[in-house]
Amino acid sequence: MQGPRPVVLSGPSGAGKSTLLKKLLKDYENIFGFSVSHTTRQPRPGEVNGKDYHFVTREEMQKEIDAGEFIEHAEFSGNMYGTSKGAVQAVQAQNQICVLDIDIQGVKNIKRTDLNPIYISVQPPSIDILEKRLRDRKTETEESLLKRLTAARVDLELSKEPGLFDLVIINDDLEKAYSELKEVLLE
Repeated sequence: MQGPRPVVLSGPSGAGKSTLLKKLLKDYENIFGFSVSHTTRQPRPGEVNGKDYHFVTREEMQKEIDAGEFIEHAEFSGNMYGTSKGAVQAVQAQNQICVLDIDIQGVKNIKRTDLNPIYISVQPPSIDILEKRLRDRKTETEESLLKRLTAARVDLELSKEPGLFDLVIINDDLEKAYSELKEVLLE
C-alpha cells in the first residue's frame, strides 16, 4: 500500500481512543483520515453507516474476508469487526495519514502484513476507572459490560509484549494524553 505511514490506535473499549481520535481528526482534518471499519453489530444511537462503521451482514463480511479484501478481522461478543483494504486506500487516496482503531487481535494480524504502521496503545489508568467510564456511557447491558472488562484485562496483559507498540499512552488526563499523541504523530 502506497502513501504515508498509517497509524494504528489500540486499547480496550473505554480507554479513550475514540475521544482522542475525534480531537485529532477535528484539529488536523486535512492531515489525518479515519479508516472506517466494518462490523456486523447493530448501530448504536447516533452512529452513522459509512462514518462510524460500515454496518454489514455477517454473510457480506465473510464473503469479502474470503475474497482477501480485509487487512485484519476479529470476532468480539458475537459480532465481527474488521478493516478492509478499501477503507485504508480511500484515506490514502485523499493523501492523508490513515488512522485505524483496532483491537489487540487486529494489531497482531497487522504485524503480519506489509502495512508498517506506527502502533499506539491507549490505556486506562486502571480497570476500576475503565469500568466507571463504561458504566457512565450507559450503552452496555451488565453482561456486555462484564465481557468488555474481561476483554480489557486480556488486552492490557497482551499489550505488555515487548515491541508490540511504539508508544503506550496512559489516558488519565485527556489533554496530557492528547499532547503525547500529537507529539509522536506530528514528528
